[in-house]
Amino acid sequence: MKNQEKDRTLSNSYLLRRFLPYYKPYVGTLVLDLFCALLTTVCELYLPVIVREITDKGLNDIASLTVKGVLTTGAIYFGLRIVDAIANFYMTSVGHIMGARIETDMRRDFFTRLQSQSFAYYDETRVGQLMSRITSDLFDVTEFAHHCPEEFLIAGVKILGAFILLCFVNVPLTLIIFAALPLMVLVTRFFNKRMRRTSRESREKVGELNSAIQDSLLGIRVVKSFANEDIENEKFAEGNKAFLRVKSKFDYIMGGFSTCNRLTEGFMYILVVVVGALFVIERKIDVADLVFYLLYVTTLLTSIRRIVEFTEQFQRGMTGIERFVGVMDVPVDIEDAPDAVELTDVRGDIEFDNVSFRYGGTDSNVLTGINLKAHRGENIALVGPSGGGKTTLCSLIPRFYDVTGGAVRVDGHDVRTLTTASLRNNIGVVQQEVYLFSGSIRENIEYGKPGASDEEVIAAAKRAGAHEFIEKLPDGYDTYIGERGVKLSGGQKQRLSIARVFLKDPPILILDEATSALDNESEHIVQQSLSELAVGRTTFTVAHRLTTIVNATEIIVLTEDGIAEQGTHAQLLSQGGLYSSLYKMYSDMGRAE
Repeated sequence: MKNQEKDRTLSNSYLLRRFLPYYKPYVGTLVLDLFCALLTTVCELYLPVIVREITDKGLNDIASLTVKGVLTTGAIYFGLRIVDAIANFYMTSVGHIMGARIETDMRRDFFTRLQSQSFAYYDETRVGQLMSRITSDLFDVTEFAHHCPEEFLIAGVKILGAFILLCFVNVPLTLIIFAALPLMVLVTRFFNKRMRRTSRESREKVGELNSAIQDSLLGIRVVKSFANEDIENEKFAEGNKAFLRVKSKFDYIMGGFSTCNRLTEGFMYILVVVVGALFVIERKIDVADLVFYLLYVTTLLTSIRRIVEFTEQFQRGMTGIERFVGVMDVPVDIEDAPDAVELTDVRGDIEFDNVSFRYGGTDSNVLTGINLKAHRGENIALVGPSGGGKTTLCSLIPRFYDVTGGAVRVDGHDVRTLTTASLRNNIGVVQQEVYLFSGSIRENIEYGKPGASDEEVIAAAKRAGAHEFIEKLPDGYDTYIGERGVKLSGGQKQRLSIARVFLKDPPILILDEATSALDNESEHIVQQSLSELAVGRTTFTVAHRLTTIVNATEIIVLTEDGIAEQGTHAQLLSQGGLYSSLYKMYSDMGRAE
């Protein structure tokens, strides 16, 4: 993601085009919200008209200024204020809810997009950055979605309305006053570019800070085991200060923007007072008209001041949309082909046909020219030194990555011609690093088959050798296991992950060093579960402990140069090659233990 978004600056017009479709489900609400904004603006514009009329009568024809007339005028204006209050209530309640719903829709699309991305995307992306984008960035979009149309409509109507009404009084004075507006536009454009850039930097720093916090808290046991709390505090302090520097920079720019606009406001007031007074002296306008001008200029400047205050919110909203679009525009590199077919009646025959693979952003292949076949019910073991591509090879079967050369076939179908859902539904994966979700044991096992009955969950746990220890827990299958299963031992977590696959009951199985992190006792228990799990399934086993794969149908010795050796355990030992050396070394280590 970093590479794909680097130095990418999107125009406001493009961002707005991407954002506007989110208003579509709420067009009725938006129209009524803008109508209410129009009502509040009309109420505000009407006040100077009333004041001018009363002032004019008071100065030029006091007899025409009656109590009845004043009370009638007051009653009309009070009625307008009631309308204004009702309209304002709608804007601040229903209008805000509309913004929150748009934020919800965007977060839904954002999360859906993240779910559709491949492993390669997450290899390059920090989860903390994504968390920042899906939470705080979209919070700002809520205010933007609600206030942006309102504020610009109100400002536009006030400026246009004031200009028209003032032109009826005196065109030259009106033109002189409004001549100052382009200056405000230039000031706004000057500062907006800088605020946008700094706001984006601020969001990036927040994302980096979130990533640092996440890394530190998820690794809190490692931190404490090395007594490195002070180091983590220093790292956090550096990130926190970096964010403060960017935030301070933004506030300085915002302060300069506000100051320049206040100076411009003062200049406009001076224009009205000085030029207006000169016009009164020359009898081009009367005192009532001058008061009228002052009131409208105040209304005008109040509106401009609101726009200035909204500018910070506007920039935050646009930055949030930009960072949202930045993720949404990253192409999904693994998608179903338009004519993709469902994988059904799976036998489990797997073929690697001259397969090559390299990770994005690298020039060297991890796998080159791999040719391999596995038939239904066979157990293919992958061994060899680290970096040989064993896990990568297995990851190509469920299409977690796409090959860069050749093809991987399941039952004769190139996996790229199958729907990914049907392909992966027929493959079970048990990894070395077990991931359990925060929740109960039952929920974690049921993840293998959402909606499974209690009987099915218990049966899967029994087959995985997990039922006995689950029954001893305080709440049995409803026991809360903590974040990432921290309340369970390594062997217990692994057995739950195996139970999950038992429940899924896939015809193809991938065991990726599933016992390498366990102690001998746990390994023995888990290995029994794995042996039962593999019965009748096409199984690929990435093995660290070679004693666990001596009965494999075929053992593949994989190195950086490709397949170095292949055959049964007995065949490879008799060859006296790399496998024989690895097995002897492991056996010697086992005796030493």
